[in-house]
Amino acid sequence: MVSQITRGIKISVLTSFEGTYFKNYKIHFAFTYHVSIENQSKDSVQLNSRHWEIYDALNNTETVDGEGVIGKKPVIKPGENYTYSSGCLLSSPIGAMKGHFNMINFTTTKSFKVEIPAFKLSAPFAIN
Repeated sequence: MVSQITRGIKISVLTSFEGTYFKNYKIHFAFTYHVSIENQSKDSVQLNSRHWEIYDALNNTETVDGEGVIGKKPVIKPGENYTYSSGCLLSSPIGAMKGHFNMINFTTTKSFKVEIPAFKLSAPFAIN
């Protein structure tokens, strides 16, 4: 698990390999990632959007931007956690992801970025 705190918001990510499958005559490697967002600040915040950079060992990069996470824009009060799970497909058994969440502080009404620490995606058979 990797973790990072930005402006009182702690992001922790745990990953797992889900398997391989063929689609359009090409092998894909499926991964899930579980994200925990812990509000260690004194203000309520809302997650409005996300930005991901997804890399694989074949030098492919995919950028994903979108509103909220898994269709939600959670409000996280001080001391509370919000967790969700999602996934991605890679063209190789090894890769990585990093990104940020765009949030708003309800006390100051200002927007800010919360960094998502870089984390590895690796199939167990690809590691010795």
